Amino acid sequence: MKYQIVIAGFGGQGVVFLVKVLAICAGNRNIAFLGTENHGMSQRGGSVSCDIKIGEFTNPVIDKNQADLMIALEKNEGLRNLAFLKLSGTLVTNAKDKDKYPELPFSGFAKIDAFKKAERGEFPIQGLNVYMLGFALVNDKNFPFSVQEVKDAITSMNAKVAEQNIVILDQAMRDAKESK
Repeated sequence: MKYQIVIAGFGGQGVVFLVKVLAICAGNRNIAFLGTENHGMSQRGGSVSCDIKIGEFTNPVIDKNQADLMIALEKNEGLRNLAFLKLSGTLVTNAKDKDKYPELPFSGFAKIDAFKKAERGEFPIQGLNVYMLGFALVNDKNFPFSVQEVKDAITSMNAKVAEQNIVILDQAMRDAKESK
């Protein structure tokens, strides 16, 4: 298996948490992985993008037109990182209903207004990253891990909040199926 994922957002959204969850998924199956944790401006709410390569790779950085999946925790950060997604890739983005995307040539595209759902109290805003991961699980037909593998990784990351995160993940998957 070879699979490359870019996760884009801004500081405080949990981009690095998602990379760690996916790394645990790979490690639990004894699959090689390389990841970057770009902290940069994260403590100041600035742009954060992280890469994870699953499979046999020698360089952790994803080159342009190479990512199989991009999970954008915020619309503009997704747009800023589009160059890394290959044409056969999938973009899963958190964007307002009214936000219009340019014509996109990618095989897969899914958009949800997760901010609005959090504002309505459908899930805590701290779970936005997990919500978008659940949305990606449904919308990327080539996602490299099963739902159970992701849940196991979330549990091993932080057992104290695992139950809440799994509820958010399940909700996101239901919402993704309903939006299709």
